[in-house]
Amino acid sequence: MQLNFEHPWALLLVLLAPLYVFLRKKRILVRPSVLLTMNDWNGSAFIWKSSIVRAAFFLARGTALLAFLCAVIALAEPCVNKQEKVYESRGTDILFVLDTSPSMAARDILREGAGAVSRFDAAKEIIAQLASQNSGQMGIACFASEAVLVSPATSDMNFFLRRLEEISVGGLGDGSGVGTGLALAVYHLASREIAPNAGREAKKCAVLLTDGENNTGSIHPLTAARLAEEHGITLYVAGLGTTGRVPIEYVDPKTGAVYAGQLDSRFDERALKELAAEGGGSYFSVTSLQELSASLKHIAAREQTAQAWHYRAERTRFFDKFLLAAIVCGALFFVITKIILKETL
Repeated sequence: MQLNFEHPWALLLVLLAPLYVFLRKKRILVRPSVLLTMNDWNGSAFIWKSSIVRAAFFLARGTALLAFLCAVIALAEPCVNKQEKVYESRGTDILFVLDTSPSMAARDILREGAGAVSRFDAAKEIIAQLASQNSGQMGIACFASEAVLVSPATSDMNFFLRRLEEISVGGLGDGSGVGTGLALAVYHLASREIAPNAGREAKKCAVLLTDGENNTGSIHPLTAARLAEEHGITLYVAGLGTTGRVPIEYVDPKTGAVYAGQLDSRFDERALKELAAEGGGSYFSVTSLQELSASLKHIAAREQTAQAWHYRAERTRFFDKFLLAAIVCGALFFVITKIILKETL
């Protein structure tokens, strides 16, 4: 948004105000007058004793100056130019559906040259990298025993990354309601309306990152996957973890208690592969950060639709408003001087 003047040279007329005051001070520009003695010999001259009259006198001068300034600004024709981004293609809506059940704290995702990290930390790290490198709209939903939309699909990556950073393991309970989390993602993506300037409808996909089987919630994962397919939402599934005894450690965000020990991981890919197939997408097995990064980059490259837009300029003029203000101030000046003060030329 930018303020401009159609005729900026007209603003130079403002200099007439101080010039007028200077000429009056030097008595070069004076109104014709007739000397009329209003006091006794050696007495005091005439003064206004009424404070109301004095206030009216200064108010009249102020309204005259304001009327002059408004008239000059109106002559300069002020306007505000605003550029609006009009999307021809909004890009891709990608909603990550992240498992936050305690088992996601298991440390069995290998990092090259640095041992293993937890499944949860690996997911957050690679999601953040992907968000920093791609355009389009990204959002995130979390689930465990319950499900919540943490960030709607947005192009504001700073907001998205702040919300991603706030997610912690165990905040939504101990279970793993895969169906509930997917149903929430499908509902959000399907209900996203296209703004008047959004252009063509964006492609939509949900990316499920989980390590477990569905063991809670009233919605079966396959039901949610079918709903995704019906609404044109592609479902990708990344299965994080391995089987066997896995070290685990996390802090309960509700109590602050630290839990550490060994997790008997019973990771089963069959249900997750079936889920991805039902949603029209692909399944990715992830045991290292490199695999997870490659998987999410593959999804982004496959689904990515470049944003296309153009700028539309809008101009709002204020000539009539300043002209009206000048007329009102001029009328007020006339009323004060001719009716209240009863001045004559």
